[in-house]
Amino acid sequence: MTTITRGGIVTGWGISVPDKVVTNEDLSVTMDTTDAWIRERTGIRERRIGGTTSQLAIEAGVAALEKAGRRPDEIDGVVLATTTPDQIIPGTSATVQDGIGVPSGAFDVNAACSGFVYALTVAHGLLAIGAERLLVIGSETLSRITDWDDRSVAVLVGDGAGAVVLEAVDGPGQLLSWKLGADGSLRHLLKCDHGGFLYMDGREIFRKAVRVVVESAEQAIAEAGLTVDDIDLMVPHQANLRIISAACQRLGIPEDKAVVVIDRYGNTSSASIPLALVDALETGRLEEGHHVLLTGFGGGMTWASAVLRWGG
Repeated sequence: MTTITRGGIVTGWGISVPDKVVTNEDLSVTMDTTDAWIRERTGIRERRIGGTTSQLAIEAGVAALEKAGRRPDEIDGVVLATTTPDQIIPGTSATVQDGIGVPSGAFDVNAACSGFVYALTVAHGLLAIGAERLLVIGSETLSRITDWDDRSVAVLVGDGAGAVVLEAVDGPGQLLSWKLGADGSLRHLLKCDHGGFLYMDGREIFRKAVRVVVESAEQAIAEAGLTVDDIDLMVPHQANLRIISAACQRLGIPEDKAVVVIDRYGNTSSASIPLALVDALETGRLEEGHHVLLTGFGGGMTWASAVLRWGG
């Protein structure tokens, strides 16, 4: 990696989730499952369902701008991580840019559940070459590509969005290191064809996800010049509580340092890390000077880890 002399810090954040709450008990009415079965295997109690990817992204983005005290016309670009765009063409980021009123460029990033860390890393690169302020958003409506008769997938998914405002600073800023990866030979494990439904090989994904999360996290921590003991907080992709627990154990990070919101939101793909990040900020778990590890994996198969010193 190249050392940069111009970095960024997060100055605002926000989320948006649909009003409709679907509990495990609700699902048990229409499919062969129970609250205990879902909680034991996934850690999920309920999820939010509804809205569109652009609508949720706009609402989260507006909230992040308000938190940062910035106007839309002060933003140099929108980077939207999503795997559930409103349409094939145009990119949903264009709809979001228009809806918020940002008078600049916008583009989508599709790295599935790794998408937000991919987008955040790309955004830091844009700051390094001249951008001043960017809006980075993860937004998903997985419910639209889910077969609600398929118990293996339907119990997992939720809809939502999370956003941050990223502002340029002199010096390296908050991003200490990043590690992005992909293995397209594993694309069959998690996929959705045009016009089809989401498919995942849960057992194989579990096995490979824990390995790639641990490896990329260890590499990112080392490249940041830190040790596992220096990590104050871990914000993982919220795919399954068992995966989060297994990753913590193999990394040697106490589970109480991991932010968990999957119980409330389910798996929201590229929205899950920003939803968890904002939860940590709003509850006071993430403070200035803390070293935070963002780490996730998704279809592709992709994976991504980044270490930040919060506040730069």
